[in-house]
Amino acid sequence: MYYELRTYTLDPLKMADWLALYQSHALEVQSEHLGNLVGFFTSEFGEANQVVHIWGYASLDERMARRAAMAADPRWAEFSRRNRELGAVLRLQSRLLRPTGFSPLQ
Repeated sequence: MYYELRTYTLDPLKMADWLALYQSHALEVQSEHLGNLVGFFTSEFGEANQVVHIWGYASLDERMARRAAMAADPRWAEFSRRNRELGAVLRLQSRLLRPTGFSPLQ
């Protein structure tokens, strides 16, 4: 199992707008294509203008196939267009994680 940890640093003045846009235009299509949403969070301390979400995949090949299918979906293209227009995302960091043998998530 692999987990993708995606951290978005947002313009603090646009964070509420981005979350509303994500919920209304991206959550359904991402959940449909990516499948295993482990969690979706906002930061409270440190960089307070961050959104973090975690997706689980059985393999790296599965991740690539699922993300390619999502990229081909017109609903994702519409979200991407609106996301660019909003201009809230300042930085995106993506990490692929593998659980240790003793991790509760496997």
